[in-house]
Amino acid sequence: MTFVVTESCIRCKFQDCLQSCPATCFYEGENMLVINPEECIDCGACEPECPAEAIIRDTVAGAEKWVAFNRQYAAVWPKIRKPGEVPEDAEDWIGVEGKLETEFNPAPASR
Repeated sequence: MTFVVTESCIRCKFQDCLQSCPATCFYEGENMLVINPEECIDCGACEPECPAEAIIRDTVAGAEKWVAFNRQYAAVWPKIRKPGEVPEDAEDWIGVEGKLETEFNPAPASR
């Protein structure tokens, strides 16, 4: 089992989850993070740390899509070990629906 990041992270990218992850299994895109399902140890420490409630367990209905999504982008994005800048308008994006179709940027982070 694993935890995965959903579209709720898009444009929020708070990164609070990184501090609690003992497996260091997060990868960074330009405007969101993903979890590598192969590296996640299913501890759940990240889930309550996310202000956008973007992290779910893979057993939640509909999570299969997000497991595949996280696996795909963890393979091409760089691993993130330390939090970076949180977007200035991150809180404005909490709860906005349909961000995958309108706001997602598939580019890796450019730190």
